[in-house]
Amino acid sequence: MNYFSSDFKLGILGGGQLGKMLLFDTRKFDIQTYVLDPSDEAPCKIACDQFFKGDLMNFETVYNFGKLVDVLTFEIELVNLEALVKLEEEGLKVYPSPKTLKLIQNKGIQKDFYLQHTIPTANYKRFPNLKSVIVDILDSKLKLPFIWKCTEFGYDGNGVKVIRQISDLDNLANVECIAEEMIPFKNELAVIVCRNPSGEIKTYPVVEMEFHPEANQVEYVICPARIDDKVAEKARAIALNVSEKFNHVGLLAVEMFQTENDEILVNEVAPRPHNSGHYSIEASYTSQFENHLRAILNLPLGNTDSKVAGIMVNLVGAEGFSGDVIYENIEKILGWNGVTPHIYGKKQTRPFRKMGHVTIVNEDINEARRIAENVKNTIRVIA
Repeated sequence: MNYFSSDFKLGILGGGQLGKMLLFDTRKFDIQTYVLDPSDEAPCKIACDQFFKGDLMNFETVYNFGKLVDVLTFEIELVNLEALVKLEEEGLKVYPSPKTLKLIQNKGIQKDFYLQHTIPTANYKRFPNLKSVIVDILDSKLKLPFIWKCTEFGYDGNGVKVIRQISDLDNLANVECIAEEMIPFKNELAVIVCRNPSGEIKTYPVVEMEFHPEANQVEYVICPARIDDKVAEKARAIALNVSEKFNHVGLLAVEMFQTENDEILVNEVAPRPHNSGHYSIEASYTSQFENHLRAILNLPLGNTDSKVAGIMVNLVGAEGFSGDVIYENIEKILGWNGVTPHIYGKKQTRPFRKMGHVTIVNEDINEARRIAENVKNTIRVIA
């Protein structure tokens, strides 16, 4: 099939920043794109060929949108699964497959999948609702502390909380959830795996993630991770195994813990471009977004090696500010060598909302980390 400068149409479910960055590469290759998103102010709206406003969880909306395109992908997991199944049964190429998405969409099902396939992961217990968690604590069947996670609809640190005492459960939603053992770890790592329908598969280098202690959001992504080569090899091997078991097409971001004993435990996965791979736009030979596009179109995959060390800093809304966004001091960081800001196009900021990111590239990873700290301390996302 001719994808370039043709009548071929790629459909994208979700119009957020991940889709917007993917559209950079579709425009580079002159591929027609249709985007579906519930918001009139979706970041993708300015860059796609056709924009459709609609509910991603509505069967008819997703199904009818899928009938307009030749290949369908998504930049968010919270989409109507039944519609994707029907579209695939009718012959539409949907990547990643709804079979893969079904195993990932619910974190309880995802954790069960790891157990069934002997993929190393933290111990956990599933609960139908929050009340049953409280009952187990009171009956001494569940020990504190642990990590509480809602099984669906969590994002950017929402739906995850450290529970050190029973009162920490106050005000949490009474929904299906899991209680996960707290793991003493050295590092939080991630590996992005790219795979096309022909079976060609590549991994990006292991990255190290530093999280904000309150918001549970990634603040810095560091590539390459500052870990021993043997640990990095183990992490990439486990990521490849996870990819094989899920049998995905496109990108699979595998988030992992490196324990105090250098074990690698899988935390969770995302079947799409991921925050941990944003550094690749500037630092890699082929960005994660271009390789996702190559994969779902069954084209040869690009080189995943890094040209230079890269660090990503997330730009999130500052605490105490809500309203029309202002990027304070952005002109200062624009004058620094190797620093590239990406603004996502969200007009309204609020505390901890992801509004953009900044990539720092440098031949010296330690110098890149120093500059990243300066970026973080200089630019503020306010209203």
